[in-house]
Amino acid sequence: MMKNTIKDNIDNPQQLEILFNADKKGFKKSFLEIYPEISDNKISGFWKTRLEFGSLHEESVIIKKTDILFLIITCAIAGLLIKIPQIFNIGLIDFLFYEKNAGLIVLLGLSIYAFLTKESIKARHLVIALVVFVISAVYINLLPSNSESNSINLAYLHLPLMLWCLYGLIFIDFNTKDKIKRIDYIKYNGELAILMALIAITGGILTGVTIGLFEAIGLRVEEFYFNYIVITGMVSLPVVATFIIRNYPFIANKIAPVIANIFSPLVLLTLVVYLVSIIVTGKDPYNDRDFLIIFNLMLLGVMAIVVFSISETSLSKRQRFNEMTLFALTIVTLIVDLVALSAIIYRLGEFGFTPNRTAVLGSNLLIFGNLVLIMIDLYRVNFRNKQISKVELTIARYLPVYTLWTIFVVFGIPIIFGLN
Repeated sequence: MMKNTIKDNIDNPQQLEILFNADKKGFKKSFLEIYPEISDNKISGFWKTRLEFGSLHEESVIIKKTDILFLIITCAIAGLLIKIPQIFNIGLIDFLFYEKNAGLIVLLGLSIYAFLTKESIKARHLVIALVVFVISAVYINLLPSNSESNSINLAYLHLPLMLWCLYGLIFIDFNTKDKIKRIDYIKYNGELAILMALIAITGGILTGVTIGLFEAIGLRVEEFYFNYIVITGMVSLPVVATFIIRNYPFIANKIAPVIANIFSPLVLLTLVVYLVSIIVTGKDPYNDRDFLIIFNLMLLGVMAIVVFSISETSLSKRQRFNEMTLFALTIVTLIVDLVALSAIIYRLGEFGFTPNRTAVLGSNLLIFGNLVLIMIDLYRVNFRNKQISKVELTIARYLPVYTLWTIFVVFGIPIIFGLN
């Protein structure tokens, strides 16, 4: 299957790139086997050089000293910024420093590292990023420190999502026309989440052991360790994980597809059981506000898993079980979203518009539209013999919609509903 697909698309660089990114190992094996048949094509020579170099590079990883230096610089900047409350004696509870700035600092660290590790930096891109971060920092810190305001809390929550979109632009070199780079960004985020979870687990074990060892000799280091090691480590974690992905790409490439293939059927089973349990227990999302909030959080999580699983589905051979699982998971998730939407609309009719209901309604409508497009594409994949790469392109095209929505929530909702 992969061999024939490569032959059919040998003059289509975009499709070859999609095939390669979907399954690097399978693509390499198939390409090198059929290379004698397609060696006359200039593109074939390029791919042969690229794949052989990639193989050599994987066996002997060479990390530049500058990469390590950039990692240290970025972590130091992020660590220094997160310690501003201690440096300037700012009241964390009164000013809500972490609520306002933690996400901003993390995304700033990732963006700094991305710029530092680029082969060349375009001044225009750097200026755009700098302006957005400065405006965001000034805006979010000038908002009243009112944890009771729904509009302000929504701004706190959505600002990191808006900056995540900016980081995506930096990641793809501001090339908004190249959908393949958007797909790469989606895959990178999945790999980043997996590596961060693994590092966090390891860090948690190290923290427990360290505190236990010092406690055994009569020293209590919990407060110091948390304030200076744990907090700094948390804001540095995404950068460290990105460093690993950049320099050891074969690690994430091997782990991510396995995680995706395991979790998709498990999430589908869990979701079906959960929906049945809702009916059996008589839980009512229409009148139970807390349950509706949990319901929507679950929906966001499942949506993320759907997107990640699609981006990691292999093209080396038709994985019918995985494709059918994703199709079924998308349908079930759509049902969940419809229930959530009906509950939100019901509550809007009963109680009117509020910042939270407006934000939840908008996000659910966006997810619903995205899921419908994904479901249509997955139907074509399963029953019309289309390639899974079409689904990836659909997801990539939809990303700007989420960007516009986060901008509206951060700046628009506080204006419309006020800051009280």
